[in-house]
Amino acid sequence: MKKRRFLSVLGLIGLTAALLISGCSSQSSTQQGDKVELYMGYSSDPPTKKKMEEIIAKFEQSHPHIKIKTMTAPYDDFYQKLTTQIAAGNAPDLWQSDGTKVFGYAQRGAILDITDYVTKEISKEELNGLEFNKDSDGKYWGVPQGIQVGALFYNKDLFDKAGVPYPTADWTWDDLKAASVKLTLDANGKNADDPAFDKKSVKQYGFAFFGSSRGAFNILKAYGGGVLDPTLTKSIINSPENKKAVEWMVDGMQRKLFPNPADLKAFQSNFKAFLSGAVAMQIDIYAATTSMNGAGLNYDVAPMPKGPDGKRFAPVIANSWVINKKAEEEKVKAAKEWITYWTTSDEAQKEWTAVGEAIPVKKSVANSEMFLNPATKPENKKVFLDTLEFAGTIDTNAVFTEWVKVFTDNLAELFMDKYGTDEFITKTDQGIQKVLDDFFKKQ
Repeated sequence: MKKRRFLSVLGLIGLTAALLISGCSSQSSTQQGDKVELYMGYSSDPPTKKKMEEIIAKFEQSHPHIKIKTMTAPYDDFYQKLTTQIAAGNAPDLWQSDGTKVFGYAQRGAILDITDYVTKEISKEELNGLEFNKDSDGKYWGVPQGIQVGALFYNKDLFDKAGVPYPTADWTWDDLKAASVKLTLDANGKNADDPAFDKKSVKQYGFAFFGSSRGAFNILKAYGGGVLDPTLTKSIINSPENKKAVEWMVDGMQRKLFPNPADLKAFQSNFKAFLSGAVAMQIDIYAATTSMNGAGLNYDVAPMPKGPDGKRFAPVIANSWVINKKAEEEKVKAAKEWITYWTTSDEAQKEWTAVGEAIPVKKSVANSEMFLNPATKPENKKVFLDTLEFAGTIDTNAVFTEWVKVFTDNLAELFMDKYGTDEFITKTDQGIQKVLDDFFKKQ
């Protein structure tokens, strides 16, 4: 009897030991005691990759319980691989998302709702761009990694040569068009105001716009229109405001003040028109300053012009840190520690600012001499910070690429005189709504 009792005790001890061993073996293989391996993804080129590695090393020094493993590649390759990883269920725990993709990841169920973390642990007063990751339901899906905001870029040499005053904060879109008349020149040097101006041999245009963040969307919004409603599920193309904005654009195209899609193709790249000095003004984002400085342009920036009713709009792209919805709890916690470090560390923010890739997220750094330094072009960098007061997202959602294609393809046909404004409005409204319905009605 005593022997059986003794054996029972031994059995209990053995079972307890087995459970302890089992518990240890079921623990994530990437976690050693309190050590967590955080899998992070981001797009990069050589300068940004080097700087990110340096910032990661400093983070790991101050957070010894976290080891960061990275997945990085140039922009197109990175997002192609990320899409495959998400589908396969092995995406990074945390990744840097292009701002145009955040809501798409959210609507497809790929990223974590971090509203609780943002509202309790992030200081909205100290950061730029946080609200641009909040959806119409008030949920936050990311925290900014770097901000891109649009402004009106202008070539000072071309303005000086034409004797046209530089753009100001008081400019309307009609003021921009009036200046474009003086800045558009034919092969004989005659501007668009000259009766002898030859529209078939334009060598310099007043203004260029193209794509999404650099394109027509901004003019529609300034006129009180837009493309999608606040829920990002309904087209609002068919409106009187949009019609007026489109008519304004068509007039400029027909008068050859703005290069149409065929004209831009002659430059091999839409960006080369301004970079080559063949366009006096262009909508662009902060990241463009790198290539413009590299080209040696004598340029500056001004706020986006106002619409007929005084409304002003500029595009913003809040490239952001987002967390994988499938990440394990300890990885989520580590990801939040990285985000907090990125947004609060003066050292990290200043080092990233030095790359020149984006407007700093931390306001104190963005407003510092380091960023605003007038010794480097553009001189009026504060325009980018002031613009955040009236900037907005470009209606990005899960089918952003698809509806933008409908919009831009139809706009190109309009600008090439294949049909009129009313037909463009009707055709585009119906085409975009079909794209939206095909996705959202299946959710």
